[in-house]
Amino acid sequence: MSNSKLNKIFKTVCIASDHAGFKLKENIKNHLIKNNVSIFDVGPFDDKSVDYPDYAKKLGFRIKLRKSDVGILVCGSGTGMAISANKIKPIRAAVCYNLKSTRLSRQHNNANIIALGSRLTNTAISLKLVEIFLKTKFEGGRHLRRIKKI
Repeated sequence: MSNSKLNKIFKTVCIASDHAGFKLKENIKNHLIKNNVSIFDVGPFDDKSVDYPDYAKKLGFRIKLRKSDVGILVCGSGTGMAISANKIKPIRAAVCYNLKSTRLSRQHNNANIIALGSRLTNTAISLKLVEIFLKTKFEGGRHLRRIKKI
């Protein structure tokens, strides 16, 4: 992976999880740090039981306040985190589970958070999905009109 490609679109990436996603969050974070991606971790910092909406909100508000450009949320399925984050305007969190869903979430929906399920997606695939998410540009055009309607 070329870090220059990852850093072209987004300067700062925020990451968070719940207890179910903690191990995968740490693997993603370490992978990105090794590739010179600026990461801000809002927690948790161990695998003790926590409530995922708290961490989705921490990350979502960081993006809303423009302290981070995009975010990565990890829980058991990705769904709870995405639902929680999407309550915050202007968050567009997408549960991504394969290459195509990830690419389209950026190209067509201008997703600013990728939500991953640690119980559904293994580490190797998750790392690839994060790379695609960070490298893929929003296409704009007719998609921008639709985004504005959300």
